[in-house]
Amino acid sequence: QVQLEESGGGLVQAGGSLRLSCAAPERTFSSYAMGWFRQAPGKERQFVAIISWFGGHTYYADSVKGRFTISRDNAKNTLYLQMNSLKPEDTAVYSCAAGRSLSTHSSEYNYWGHGTQVTVSS
Repeated sequence: QVQLEESGGGLVQAGGSLRLSCAAPERTFSSYAMGWFRQAPGKERQFVAIISWFGGHTYYADSVKGRFTISRDNAKNTLYLQMNSLKPEDTAVYSCAAGRSLSTHSSEYNYWGHGTQVTVSS
């Protein structure tokens, strides 16, 4: 069982920045591929960004490419999502996830945090 806890969400104006963190108090953190997903009200969960076990490979949704950066610090068992140039359409609950496979499909991830709300005002 991997327990994940997100932090760093909040309310920001369009064009602003936020940095999300996902803490995993697990020695096996580096054994998992990690991802960020988001879900807006009335919409399905959406892939945002994923990162491989030691950070060598990252992939982004087209909608966030060039604005968001995913990273991880295995020594601190922490995943990050730096979000710049935020837009109102980025408003959603953002959740981190851990899995044995590096995939853009949320079904491939076994462990999830509760999520953190990001609201971008216009």
